[in-house]
Amino acid sequence: MDMHRALGFHHLESMDAIKNERQKIRTHIHLQLRAMDLPVASNDLNEDALAIADTLLSSYKQKSRLLLHERVPVDARIESFLNSYFAGLNLASPLRLPNQTLTLDRHGMARELSFPSDGSFYSNSILSSFRVKNGVMHNPLNDRRTTSGTFHITDGGLPIPDDKKVVPQITFVKLFDAALKPPAEFMKLPFTINQEEQAASFVSLYLRPLVCPEV
Repeated sequence: MDMHRALGFHHLESMDAIKNERQKIRTHIHLQLRAMDLPVASNDLNEDALAIADTLLSSYKQKSRLLLHERVPVDARIESFLNSYFAGLNLASPLRLPNQTLTLDRHGMARELSFPSDGSFYSNSILSSFRVKNGVMHNPLNDRRTTSGTFHITDGGLPIPDDKKVVPQITFVKLFDAALKPPAEFMKLPFTINQEEQAASFVSLYLRPLVCPEV
């Protein structure tokens, strides 16, 4: 495993080294946005890097269109489980994850995407985010310190503890459907929020976690 790419384990001691590492991540984000035909952060654009990559990106985009309805293995496993679990509901259509998402495939991308490309603060109607030395501090508008009395579990699986609320399976299906149709405001990526053309997308985290002991 590339511990630097996946988990961010590195020894960057100088400010210049940290700045260079951040710029690499931001260039990676721009390439992904361009590959998805989404607006990039115009004030932070590395035109040389994108010009070199344009030919490769064109090929990548064409292949992505052809494979739009093919599922990556992890998505396929999730969908298979969901549709097996809720098979008894005889749903009109199977539960599907988003077809196209911005992939967070290296450590540090989520941190950069959490803020405007030219800032260290972002807020919307439900959240305020601040850049701090060791990452990001997210302050939700309604922040509960406990799940007591509010943790709902779908019926039909393992025994459910008495302090949790049991809900019928159709409740999850309706919540799942609503989650995939969020208000437009919540689809916008903070990274491009301060410009006229703004990128909006679901994101997927495809980093393999480090498990100890190994499984």
